[in-house]
Amino acid sequence: MKLSVIIPAYNEAQTIATVIGQVRACGLPDIEIIVVNDCSNDGTREILEAMPPSADLKILHHDQNQGKGAAIRSAQKMVTGDAVIIQDADLEYAPTEFPVMIRPLMDNKADAVFGSRYSGREILVDTFWHYFGNKVLTAISNICSNLHLTDMETCYKMIRADLFTSFTLECNRFGFEPEITAKLARRRARIYEVPIAYQARCYDDGKKIGWRDGVAAIWYIIKYNLLSRD
Repeated sequence: MKLSVIIPAYNEAQTIATVIGQVRACGLPDIEIIVVNDCSNDGTREILEAMPPSADLKILHHDQNQGKGAAIRSAQKMVTGDAVIIQDADLEYAPTEFPVMIRPLMDNKADAVFGSRYSGREILVDTFWHYFGNKVLTAISNICSNLHLTDMETCYKMIRADLFTSFTLECNRFGFEPEITAKLARRRARIYEVPIAYQARCYDDGKKIGWRDGVAAIWYIIKYNLLSRD
């Protein structure tokens, strides 16, 4: 099973080469890496352009900063694998989790596999308010979708490619997580959760999501679970 790994990147010059290397070393034999540089201004573009051409690496540059969701939407058109996962470029998530996550898809037990940061694996302790915000958003999402997830906001969502590419994605920023979760629920997709390791990044290290994104996420949960037809 070929895995397409989408890496949205905005001002990740310090980590982008490392994360690409980690994805290549994840332990799966057949992967493609799709990097979308969302108009970075810190040298990310130059680092990507200096990389030698490779059959497993596709690079796309946005001329304007549009947000994580918009980067994923651009990459959606370039997917050629059998499964898709989003990989943040900030090293919070470890690609060594991919072989475990892909197994339920390969066994045809799931249509999507969520990597949960809060279900039993080692994590670098997060701030209370970030943890609490994640729990609140997950609870609201569960109420609206009738799912029983422990971590709706996780970046690690591995989805069958034919299902992923069938969605009309709309959110430009961090609303992608509640949007894709709601759309999976509305399609009655079979969702597995597996525990993953997680190393939280703080704002001093470049973390970009803020409280305004949390407030917006509540609207996206309601919109895509209760008001949307897709």
